[in-house]
Amino acid sequence: MRAIARIRSTELSAETSQPETVAGLEGVTKRYGNLVALDRIYLSVRAGEVLAVLGPNGAGKTTAISLLLGLQLADEGRVELFGSAPHTLAARRRVGAMLQSAAVPETLTVRELIELFASYYPNPRTLAQCAALAGVEGLLDRRYGKLSGGQQRRVQFALALAGNPEILFLDEPTTGLDIEAREVMWKTIRTLVADGCAIVLTTHYLEEAEALADRVCMMARGKVVAEGSVAAIRARVAQRRIRCISAVPTETILCWPHVRSVVRDGQHMEIVTDAAEAVVRNLLARDAELAELEIRRAGLAEAFVEITREAA
Repeated sequence: MRAIARIRSTELSAETSQPETVAGLEGVTKRYGNLVALDRIYLSVRAGEVLAVLGPNGAGKTTAISLLLGLQLADEGRVELFGSAPHTLAARRRVGAMLQSAAVPETLTVRELIELFASYYPNPRTLAQCAALAGVEGLLDRRYGKLSGGQQRRVQFALALAGNPEILFLDEPTTGLDIEAREVMWKTIRTLVADGCAIVLTTHYLEEAEALADRVCMMARGKVVAEGSVAAIRARVAQRRIRCISAVPTETILCWPHVRSVVRDGQHMEIVTDAAEAVVRNLLARDAELAELEIRRAGLAEAFVEITREAA
C-alpha cells in the first residue's frame, strides 16, 4: 500500500508540476529621468513556451527585454536570468537575442558571421544547423552588407540561434520578411519550443502572437494590464463578430443597442457587437430568411485594442 501511495504521489506531482521559470522581473521599476518606463511589474518566462509581450509604442516592452538581457539595470526590484543576474557570463552564454537593431560587421560573409558568433559559446549549433533553421543556406557565401533588409533579418535570426540558447529573445523578428521567410521562422520557433527553449516575442503583428504564443503579456504605460493564454485574453473581451446573409438594412442594425459597426460585403454582412445574443434575436425576428449565421469571439487584435484602451 505504501508503495502504491508513493507511486500515486509521484504521478500527482508530475501532473501538477509547472515548467521551470528561466527568467523573470519581480516588482521592477525603471525610470529615465521623470519618465517611469516600468512601474513595479512582475513577469516570468517559462521553459518550453512562447511568451508574447505586446503593447503600444512606449508601453515598456523594449525596456523589459533590455533588463532581462542585462543591457540595463533596474532602479527597483529583482531581475533574474537562470537564477542569476542577467549580466553574468554564465547566464549570457545560455541566451540568444534578435533585436530590432543589430551591429553586424557588413564586410564578413554569412558563413563567417555564423562561425564567429558560434565561437563565443561553449556548446554552439553547427553552421549547417543554423543555416537550415533560419533558411539562409543560399546566402552563406554572400557578404552581409550586400544583402537586402529581409535577408539580413534572416541572418540575424541564424546568429541568434548560433549559441544553441535555452532562452531566445525575438524583438519584432519578422519585420521586413516575405511570407515564405516568415513561415520558415514560425516553423523554427515551434521546433525550438518543442525542444524546451523559452522564447520571448515582441511583435506588432497580432496574428503572429495569436499563432505562436502560449502566453500573452499585455503592457501599457509601464504596467502589465493583462496576462494569460491567448484564449484567456480573448475571453476578457465581450466583443463578438456576427457574419450572416440578411436583408435587414445596415442602417437599421446600426441603431440597435451595443452594435459597434456593420459592414456589408456582397451578400454577407459583418456585425461587431458586445451583445451578440440580443443582436441575433433581433435579426431572427426581422428576417425569416436569415442564412449562414456565424458568431466569432473577438480575436487577439480586438482584445488588444479593448484592453489597452481601458488601460489608457
